[in-house]
Amino acid sequence: MKRLTTADDYTLVALRDTPFELGYKALERMLVIAHDTGAVMLYADHFTRGEDGRLVKHPLIDYQSGSLRDEFDFGSLALIRTRELAQAEEMIHSVFGRLEHANFYGVRLALSQMGAIIHIPEFLYTDTPHDNRSSGERIFDYQAPDAAAAQREMEAMCTWHLKQVGAYLQPSLQEEVDLTQGDFSVECSVVIPVLNRVTVIRDAIRSVLTQEAPFNYNLIIVDNHSTDGTTEAIHEFSHDPRLVHIIPDRDDLGIGGCWNQAIYDNRCGRFAIGLDSDDLFAGPHVLQTMVARFYETRAAMVVGSYKIVNENLEEIPPGIIAHREWTDENGRNNLLRVNGIGGPRAFFTPIYRSIGLPGTSYGEDYAMGLMISRRWKVGRVWEVMTLGRRWSDNTDSDLTLERENANNVYKDRIRTWELQARQQLNRIIHQNNQ
Repeated sequence: MKRLTTADDYTLVALRDTPFELGYKALERMLVIAHDTGAVMLYADHFTRGEDGRLVKHPLIDYQSGSLRDEFDFGSLALIRTRELAQAEEMIHSVFGRLEHANFYGVRLALSQMGAIIHIPEFLYTDTPHDNRSSGERIFDYQAPDAAAAQREMEAMCTWHLKQVGAYLQPSLQEEVDLTQGDFSVECSVVIPVLNRVTVIRDAIRSVLTQEAPFNYNLIIVDNHSTDGTTEAIHEFSHDPRLVHIIPDRDDLGIGGCWNQAIYDNRCGRFAIGLDSDDLFAGPHVLQTMVARFYETRAAMVVGSYKIVNENLEEIPPGIIAHREWTDENGRNNLLRVNGIGGPRAFFTPIYRSIGLPGTSYGEDYAMGLMISRRWKVGRVWEVMTLGRRWSDNTDSDLTLERENANNVYKDRIRTWELQARQQLNRIIHQNNQ
């Protein structure tokens, strides 16, 4: 973060080291909006210049109270009110001292406590692309071993911010679950929502039906009106009584809606473990391990680890995704900062049914993780439970900027709602303790 110029009580700050070119009267435009709104910080859409020299539009998204991701994209420039910038830097320095990685993250969190951070949806400068990798290559950057020190700083900063805004959850406020409640015909169900995955669905089914467990289990596949032969491939396993094949009556269901079809079905077990149709269980004892962790921790949700592999099941970067940033003490607070909770994800069915997943096809499992962790314990399994296959038809391998923006807006909205819910919970706790 480098100061470039100061005008009328506002400072223009460079957030990256890449070259840029201000548009015609761009700074004047930013100052007009700054004075009209009283915002403490403003940032704007911009152009990037392609290899052929042409300008390409790079729109950004609006900042929300739940925009707590440390990689939130503000572009290369921000206009910050000079007085509040100094106050934010002093505040962060007094609490944390010298920072190696999280200085701007801390400053913008502090600024958000002082006033509005405003996105200007106008293309006010031209930037040099700073990261040309696909979304699939960037998505796990924060899981890299060399990012651990930066992640610890970011977690400390986010935790401080949550305390400042009344959304921090004390470690002691995690309820254990009575796992004996409810009457179920099987102990565990594996849930696979699927749409047009004929290439991979047979492998996924076999990896479930070959599980070895000291309890009864079934496999519930919610086939969302596939047209490529997936339905027929599932029928090949219909001789196995453990297979429950559901084709919804509705045609408006996302992945979350398909999950709900499975969980609210009376054949669903006491615990429900998810498996993406692209993926495989890593061994024959996954169900046994995941269910055992429920009873060991009395948690409402258990999350495993997975390994990224190619179509030949060979490990590829970034390898094992374990989300080891999670801790029993602070995982549910830090979850508001990171973009995922990990997988495979398993739920205690009565608690799932008391909440229900959003019916969307993105962010639905993250939303459930936030809501469950607000109140109940979450258990972790650090061993690899699934193999996450990366192949040409993966939905997150190479997203357009528009799709990435839409996904980030929705996840930030989920965080905003969760932040508000936690603030409300803390107010109730405070009132009850008066």
